[in-house]
Amino acid sequence: MRHDDLNHELLARYAPRPGRRPLLPELSERQKLALLCRVLSREGYNDHIAGHITLRLGDGSYLANPWELTWGELTASDILRLDERGGVIEGDWNITPAIGLHLDVHRLRHDVRVVIHNHPEWSSVWSATGRVPPVYDQTSALVDTDPVVYDEYRGTVEQRDLGQAAASALGQHKWALLANHGALVVGASIRQAHLRAITLEWRCRLAWRVQALGGGHALGPEVVQATGARTDQNGFPFLWEAMCREEIRRDPTVLD
Repeated sequence: MRHDDLNHELLARYAPRPGRRPLLPELSERQKLALLCRVLSREGYNDHIAGHITLRLGDGSYLANPWELTWGELTASDILRLDERGGVIEGDWNITPAIGLHLDVHRLRHDVRVVIHNHPEWSSVWSATGRVPPVYDQTSALVDTDPVVYDEYRGTVEQRDLGQAAASALGQHKWALLANHGALVVGASIRQAHLRAITLEWRCRLAWRVQALGGGHALGPEVVQATGARTDQNGFPFLWEAMCREEIRRDPTVLD
């Protein structure tokens, strides 16, 4: 049985039974993006007002978080809609000058709907070393490939040529560590991008702690491949929904 078939089988087997409440209320795209910002902020994607997420819509426009607000405070009504050049066409805030990085990734990767860039603490530690963190546990193996390392830092990515270079370095990879900078994560859906983003930060954090104790035994590549191939395609079953429910309980205004 192929890994993607197995994952669909697991989702079907453990789907909520008739009569049970839905795992989440019906959400708009803006609400999903606001929730993604909130839950990732709690996972360490919280470098003040730095960082940005884009979600490509079917009409070729994009949703994005505004420049002025932290990921931990914004609500659905704060989410901007951008044209194909990154200009704001709906919303009351400004967009970061570094939006060109996202647009370049979207242009190069038609399979990608979601682009996440931030400076999470533990991913930034490993990006500063130019090294890929080993996989020491099964949670770190929920995505089945290593991040690519873009090992040159020549300035902030609002400089268009530097953003284009980072987007090109990502290539067809799922995620990247940008040297002396942070993380770049992409996905075909919010569920997939969420899993990749939290897995990268977990992997980086755990690997640092294991190596601080003198090292450990990394999982074999065949184990990582088998584990990640089951979960990366559609996300770990029910995880995205659980994180969203927690955020909604903490602050229901995130959906406003």
